[in-house]
Amino acid sequence: MREYHHYSLVNHTTFGIDAVTDRFVEYESVDELLSLLPDLQNTPFLQIGAGSNLLFTKPFHGIILHSGIKGISVKEDDDSVLLKAASGEVWDDVVSYAVKHGWSGMENLSAIPGEVGASAVQNIGAYGVEAKDLIVEMEALEVKTGQIFVIPNGDCCYGYRHSIFKDLWKGRFIILSVTYRLQKSFVPKLDYGNIRTELERNLGENYEGILTLSQLRETIVNIRHAKLPDPKVLGNAGSFFMNPVISRDLHMLLEKQGFIVPFYEVDEDRVKVPAGWLIEQCGWKGRRIGNVGVYEKQALILVNHGGASGEEIVALSDAICQDVKSKFGITIHPEVNFI
Repeated sequence: MREYHHYSLVNHTTFGIDAVTDRFVEYESVDELLSLLPDLQNTPFLQIGAGSNLLFTKPFHGIILHSGIKGISVKEDDDSVLLKAASGEVWDDVVSYAVKHGWSGMENLSAIPGEVGASAVQNIGAYGVEAKDLIVEMEALEVKTGQIFVIPNGDCCYGYRHSIFKDLWKGRFIILSVTYRLQKSFVPKLDYGNIRTELERNLGENYEGILTLSQLRETIVNIRHAKLPDPKVLGNAGSFFMNPVISRDLHMLLEKQGFIVPFYEVDEDRVKVPAGWLIEQCGWKGRRIGNVGVYEKQALILVNHGGASGEEIVALSDAICQDVKSKFGITIHPEVNFI
């Protein structure tokens, strides 16, 4: 177990914000975590992963916890695999492990920063796939009692970038491991974003007949890297805003007003529209205000040009949300958690 006091979190968030916590503890086993429980009963605490979805706006007066628990195990049957990964495993390492073994399901979630524990809390998603589509269950430690529960997918109230761990059960549990169901047969999901365009460009028009699991993962990785800045060079949290879901009536009204808004089907009454497109139409793409700005290649990403504070990022976010609401009548919400 590693423990530090008055500790800077600059290397534990991809935004690179230099916030300080009173105490930082990384545990490497369940027993080590259990030993910390008395301290967590009356002290504010926050469990973090790789810090890819966090924005600290002030010092954290409490305990920051980080899982160093590692390990992957599998159970196979004829058609599928149950892959159990410890909370401290790097998410993309687990995706890579699955693809190398020929197990399908995670490949569209390649190159998403973060760790396994966060995948279950955030319901991470990309290119038409969400973690909830794969999660079977998770092991979680109840902070108040020290009991370990096996929580099935159906109890997690999963929604778009949402789970019960973000509201009703916030602070109640610490995720220890997550079990995912993967398939031995490869049925690619290609109808989201520009996946098909990239595959055709790299593999030719008849790519569907030759496409492999590893090629699809490589394509997803290349698409993400082309759109997202390296946080080690330019601090960011990836996609800062969630794509809003709006009524078809509002979408039709916008079309009548001359806005040809791209969309994805949700259900008979609703569509999802790209927040990045809305932000770009408001003129924010590539704009910089002091130490913060909007990434020049992708309007969905807010960046720290160096020395930014959390408050500066929040102010930029608020200004963007206000402009989108004013222009389109659509409310967009940050995906990033403000602390």
